[in-house]
Amino acid sequence: MIPRLLWPEQDFDPSAPLPGRWEELSQDLSLATLFGAMAGDDEYLRSVVPKVVLQSVTDPAVVRYRQEVLTDCFQHPEVAEELYRLAVRAHLAEREAWGFGDTPDSVLYRSVRLLKLLLPLMRQLRAIADTHRSTFRSAGFRRLFDSIVAELDAPFFAEVEGHIGRLESPKSLLVSVRLGPGNKAVEPVLRTARQTRRSWTERIFPRRSPYSFELPERDESGLRALRDFENRGIASAARAVERSVGHVQRFFSLLRSEVGFYLAALRLRSTLSAAGLAVCLPTPLPTAQGALSADGLYEVCLALASHRAVVPNDLRADGVRLVLITGANEGGKSTFLRALGLSLLMLQAGLFVPARQMTASLGLGFYTHFKREEDAAMEGGKLDEELKRMSQIADRIRPGCFLLCNESFASTNEREGSEIAEETVRAFVDAGVRVVFVTHLYDLAERLVGRAAPSTLFLRAERTEDGRRTFRILEGAPLVTSFGEDLYHRVFEERTSPPEGSPTTS
Repeated sequence: MIPRLLWPEQDFDPSAPLPGRWEELSQDLSLATLFGAMAGDDEYLRSVVPKVVLQSVTDPAVVRYRQEVLTDCFQHPEVAEELYRLAVRAHLAEREAWGFGDTPDSVLYRSVRLLKLLLPLMRQLRAIADTHRSTFRSAGFRRLFDSIVAELDAPFFAEVEGHIGRLESPKSLLVSVRLGPGNKAVEPVLRTARQTRRSWTERIFPRRSPYSFELPERDESGLRALRDFENRGIASAARAVERSVGHVQRFFSLLRSEVGFYLAALRLRSTLSAAGLAVCLPTPLPTAQGALSADGLYEVCLALASHRAVVPNDLRADGVRLVLITGANEGGKSTFLRALGLSLLMLQAGLFVPARQMTASLGLGFYTHFKREEDAAMEGGKLDEELKRMSQIADRIRPGCFLLCNESFASTNEREGSEIAEETVRAFVDAGVRVVFVTHLYDLAERLVGRAAPSTLFLRAERTEDGRRTFRILEGAPLVTSFGEDLYHRVFEERTSPPEGSPTTS
């Protein structure tokens, strides 16, 4: 009995390491904001959510599998919450059944005690499956409930209760042995005492076995030998009970992780809905198709941080291998880049995305190369640091991956930065990597326009004639200027303009 609500044919591994360079991906896309909004105050989910999101799914069938499970959770949130609470109670039961020592009798005592605590939770689990089995539609939940009904039936509970009763009563346990060399007891086997009906005279005057013996009160060596013999007899039973309890513990642990992830998704959806922001379940397609389109795409972390709606954008990049984004400074280029990266990550985790509609081919990996602030502790220059990070990406990236670059190689002069960026971009695109590149280097943009292939898309941040930024990203060729003078006038005119209501001079 395994939940398998995240993967149809494999178990979720909460202990699996995060993918390489995940710290940079998290920093560049502000993933801490997303994960915090999903996990809330639940510290356990704060550790689970990143592992699910960052272990991107590359099979469209698995993404659809998760979307169906997520839809069931949307429609029956109270059931998902009940399952999660049940799994949390199972985790707390482990603490209650703690014990010292690893001797067979200690292991047996601890395992039986824990099994007694878990048994009522398993009964509740069966009741949930009986009640809600017919109302869930996803393959994941239906298989989970079917397995619960099939395995946690009346004979199972009767058998478990019987074992608990016998293991808790030492007088009903017998150990048989075989005589080995030197008449030493070997191959001890724990057996169940036969329950025979005795007459009233036998109960009043019990017959004593001719083979019984008693230890002297101070025979410590004999007591140790008897205890050792007892442990040898119950060792196999202790291991068997421990394995059985471990199986139940693992089931509840996985249930807590997997259902908890979907509850975190519900929390995020509720937050976005409260702010009037649209979400949708995207359409995942195979990597080879190269699809990428969206309507009403917005930056979810910016919306979460500002608690208000942000400007959405549309994208049509089917079959495109290079997207170059230019335009006015502070026009929303970096925000659009993060919006795209976050949406692709959420899609490949099986989540909804912050958009009205989205269709995308799955990437085989995600890499980011964003500009960094000046670091006084750096041993080399900023360009050296940028080249080092890009070299590390080149060592790991492969065809079918996404590379998101934000102002890469802007730390040097226009000509040198453009040459480095052009060679880098062309190498990645030729290798089958899908590149989205934000830049203000006009020399780079002009070079790429001159050698543009049908698989290249040029986007530009919109600026009105009066210099206002609309934060819309539209299709358009690069311009010579990034309109930095707009910022100059805005900053210095605001500083030098007289306060409202003060006298003016002409």
